[in-house]
Amino acid sequence: MPTARCTRTIAASADELWLLIRDPHHLPRWWPRVTRVEDVEGDAFTEVMRTAKGRLVRADFNVVQADERERALRWSQRLEGTPFGRLLSSAETEVRLTPVTAAAAATPAVDGAPASAAATEVTIELRQSLTGFFPRFGGFMVRRAAAATIEEALDGLERISG
Repeated sequence: MPTARCTRTIAASADELWLLIRDPHHLPRWWPRVTRVEDVEGDAFTEVMRTAKGRLVRADFNVVQADERERALRWSQRLEGTPFGRLLSSAETEVRLTPVTAAAAATPAVDGAPASAAATEVTIELRQSLTGFFPRFGGFMVRRAAAATIEEALDGLERISG
């Protein structure tokens, strides 16, 4: 199962970041290629994404874990009967927020402005299981693409929380 994981420390509180990641309506602000989110009902939502060629593609998801105390969120893509189902047998995304202690987060002031003491270690992991012929040969490419997506997502979170 191709798995990609990246971690970055972002200068924002875990509470602030939790509000962003927990609400699917914020995904277009930080998740790559998502142009809008529709049909948010309970723990289900639909992403409308734009491909590199400009086509719009819909993908449906279910939140399978939302632990506010642990600041962990995991959602799974619904694949059966979709074009994604030809390539993937499962696809899960997990985001974990870990507050950084005040001493570790302290950074020098920049241009005379006080530095923010709030910082959070954000870990995003994408786990995908491939179907058919792809597991033997496509795992490396899928993992590399997933890592690039995660880095873009972390860039997005950093941009909107700073």
